[in-house]
Amino acid sequence: MTTVASLHPPLMRPAPVPIAPAPPHSKSSVAYPGRFTPQHSIPMASSPNAAPYASAPTTATTQNRRERPCDACRKRKSRCVVHEGAQACLLCEFQKQACTFVQSPQPRKRRLNSGDEAPQERVVRRRSPGESPSRPDLSQRQSTKSEGSASLTLSERLPAVERADESPPPLDSGRRDARMDRQVQHIGHSGEFEHRLLDLSTFDEDDQSPTSRGILRRVNEQDTFLVLPQQPSGTFLDQDEANLSKAIESLVAPHGPELVDIFFSVVHPSFPILHGQAFLETHERNPQETPPALLGAMYMLALRWWSRKADRSSQIALNVDELTRLTSRSLDIAVHRQRLSTIQAGLLFLQSSEQDSWPLTAQLVAIGQGLGLHLDSSNWRISHQERVVRRRLAWALFMQDKWSSLIHGRPSHIVKSSWSVKPVNDDDFADIIVRGDREEATEEDKEKAMMLFGHMIPLTEILSEVLDTFYTLQAIREIDEAGSNGTKLILEHAKPIQIKLKDWFARLPPCLRMDSITPNKLSSTGYLHLAYFATEITLHRRIVRSLAPGTTDPYLLHICRSAAKTRLISAMDFINRMKPEHLQSFWYFSSTVSFALIGTFGGLLLATAPSCEEAEFYRCRLAEYRWTLTVSSKSAPFMGFAVDMLDTSSDLLQNLEEKPSIEWLRANAEVRIEQGQGDEDMADEPTHSSEHPMLYAPSTASGLASPSTTMSSGSSGGDPYTASTTMDGYELHTGQSESLDFFSKAGV
Repeated sequence: MTTVASLHPPLMRPAPVPIAPAPPHSKSSVAYPGRFTPQHSIPMASSPNAAPYASAPTTATTQNRRERPCDACRKRKSRCVVHEGAQACLLCEFQKQACTFVQSPQPRKRRLNSGDEAPQERVVRRRSPGESPSRPDLSQRQSTKSEGSASLTLSERLPAVERADESPPPLDSGRRDARMDRQVQHIGHSGEFEHRLLDLSTFDEDDQSPTSRGILRRVNEQDTFLVLPQQPSGTFLDQDEANLSKAIESLVAPHGPELVDIFFSVVHPSFPILHGQAFLETHERNPQETPPALLGAMYMLALRWWSRKADRSSQIALNVDELTRLTSRSLDIAVHRQRLSTIQAGLLFLQSSEQDSWPLTAQLVAIGQGLGLHLDSSNWRISHQERVVRRRLAWALFMQDKWSSLIHGRPSHIVKSSWSVKPVNDDDFADIIVRGDREEATEEDKEKAMMLFGHMIPLTEILSEVLDTFYTLQAIREIDEAGSNGTKLILEHAKPIQIKLKDWFARLPPCLRMDSITPNKLSSTGYLHLAYFATEITLHRRIVRSLAPGTTDPYLLHICRSAAKTRLISAMDFINRMKPEHLQSFWYFSSTVSFALIGTFGGLLLATAPSCEEAEFYRCRLAEYRWTLTVSSKSAPFMGFAVDMLDTSSDLLQNLEEKPSIEWLRANAEVRIEQGQGDEDMADEPTHSSEHPMLYAPSTASGLASPSTTMSSGSSGGDPYTASTTMDGYELHTGQSESLDFFSKAGV
């Protein structure tokens, strides 16, 4: 049977939109012969909503200078938007800088077409089921657009906020506007749609094809999305969102703009999941266009730093509980729709809320997978703006899932085999807007903001490997089945991970060190270093848990516990070194529990200590740690959770049996040796001769020092557990090269 395909003429792109736009005109709808005509189609490439938070025609007008944006906008290669009656453009006004026109415009490089060269028409056709799914016309169209600018850098060819005529159709606008009546879903490989049949579809100039189920939107040769019309309940959700948006704005009025300014001063540089300039353009024009869940979460975070400046010494007469309730209600509505703004709102809400983060994290991961955030969008036919937002948001969702998995002790939702997102690069942060605290931000501030988020990603990948290797049900079962060899099995798997941690720390730039701060200027590097210690502790916590004094080799027991002790003291001394610039800055959501994990690790070492002297040493250190947390919680109230957990652990340790003294252990070991019951392996140890190694103090000779600390070899009063650690200002030193000697000592 032969099927005759009825092909409609290819859709022609409209003329480019000039910098000073003409008055809006009506658009004619396009009918699809032989198919139903969709009422909710994706806007074409000329739509002003071509990227997340992109602008639309409003009372705000662009400058009446066709080729003359201000110097700052030209440098950022962004649109120069000026409101009626304003003396400066939106970007310069936000950055509080002069809007100048001193620099000369740079010559543009354009492709020269011959006069007799006709525009290339796109051939639209269906493929046979057996034909290879290759569409050279898409790649040709993209390569043709970039031929004239081969000598430019990527950031120059792809500006932070693209002009509407250069932006491909968006998958998600990120705005609460008339187009929110549609849903976008990624079509997987095992669902009701067969990809070989999708290849038979007829796609128009904007890679769209209408079907009875909705509109197919192809972004590359492998990935296709289904655009669905609004469900009947969507109208009521729209009205609820509109009411909630008004309620949130009324609650914070007239301080909304100041709270947004605080958000971009403190939170956004450390957690850049929004497109700064695009968001500000939309929000300045009409706050009602910003989804209420996103706006409420931003306000909740910003309120933490409201009273920091002198002119804000008086607190806002604001019901914070009511703001939380309205934001939570808005988020409940938003999760029923798959939008990028829903994930952004959810992630920001989890940074500010004290509620259980696990259920919402699961919902956000599910929404992200529906939006294709787990996929590599590098070659998707979407705007550069949407692409970079997707990549940053994808990694933020990845980090949320992994750190939630750690602090809740739950299996992760994201698996490595189903994750193809490429690492972030410098071009992904070209839009970052950083407002300096009390002063204008410098380029160093922007670089630090970019590196902070960028280095948190590979650290989270290492954490993910730790959790997958040691904390899954299968891993726990394999270690249990290994019996007395369980510790050695753990050490074999731990060595490559410890190498990765060492390399990660060695690559930290100077601007991310703890001592790299400016007085009276907030620094968020604390949460990055805390995450590093939490990852190290999670690794050594599994090693210590596997040790059994009756079955584990005594020397192996000794070096494993010595390494664990070094990590614990390093983490506690890190807390002691924090300054107000660290404590009062932005902290990642998992930091609350990470502080508690340090105390939990100390409790584990106390409970498993072989002697009463060692147990007393950990008891004293935990008491000191509790005092430090109590004092620091005055500036950082979220540390109160770690204090409560320490008290809970102390209550549990009341049931701990009394431990023998070192003298008793020494005498007992001598008796065993005299009776010929000593460990034969111990007699072969050159360092400790035939005596029990647990009776001697740990030393740096065993190579157990953490990359960020060194052990002092001195000890007082003969007490083997009073050896102190000294911080070296987080400078790399020779102790770092010895840190892996732990595994060689253990025979790994």
